[in-house]
Amino acid sequence: MAYIHLSPENIADEHICCAISDSKCAAGYQAKKAWLTEQFAHGYEFVKLDERGKVFIEFGPAEHGWAPISAPNYLLINCFWVSGKFKGQGHGKALLDVALKTARDQGRDGLVTIVGKKKFHFMGEGKWFKRQGFEVAASSPWGFELLALKLSENAVEPNFLPAALTGKGPEEKGLVAYYSARCPFTELYVNHSLRETAEKRGLPLKIVKFERLEQAQAAACPATIFALFKDGAFITTDVSVCMDSRFDKVLAKA
Repeated sequence: MAYIHLSPENIADEHICCAISDSKCAAGYQAKKAWLTEQFAHGYEFVKLDERGKVFIEFGPAEHGWAPISAPNYLLINCFWVSGKFKGQGHGKALLDVALKTARDQGRDGLVTIVGKKKFHFMGEGKWFKRQGFEVAASSPWGFELLALKLSENAVEPNFLPAALTGKGPEEKGLVAYYSARCPFTELYVNHSLRETAEKRGLPLKIVKFERLEQAQAAACPATIFALFKDGAFITTDVSVCMDSRFDKVLAKA
């Protein structure tokens, strides 16, 4: 199994797995590459299978993580995806081993990742991580969990930052969408599909894009790739809710 570590030197020539052939998401795809390039300077890693498919892991120092957590001297696992025909071949454990080796080589105290108590879209599978030895370090409102795999007995207990523990969403009436360039799909779906969907239903819409690390770390919701609120209540991390054909179904489930 050959894996490639992306870097400023090769990212222009390598795909980043998501939205490989989706021309509609070209702007978001390039925005994700630009975001990755900025993060490489802070020790961020993007490791993928040397194939045309969605098999990859992203992780980096939690201190520079775009999430409202406190996990000093940990590595934060962000996107982690093995899909389609590549499932069941050991890629998940192999990629996790890459993160573990990096953590040990850097003298880190462990790994952390954010999941849902139940499966949330665009987030890791909590049950799988727990089978690999991760344990719940903290829980936050709306069903989020911070999982940790400690490598040191003296490791600090990770936690969500205060803003993410209040359970208070935006006060605005209508829809509020938070997103960042961490996903190549969000730019198109939030700024085009969701605008059209909200307008069709006569719903007020406010869009907040996390442009800086400090904004993401101060977020009330741990899901900084995408999160939708309605009338101050958390709805979903599923970016497909932006589509007219999916909006009512997702809201009905919520």
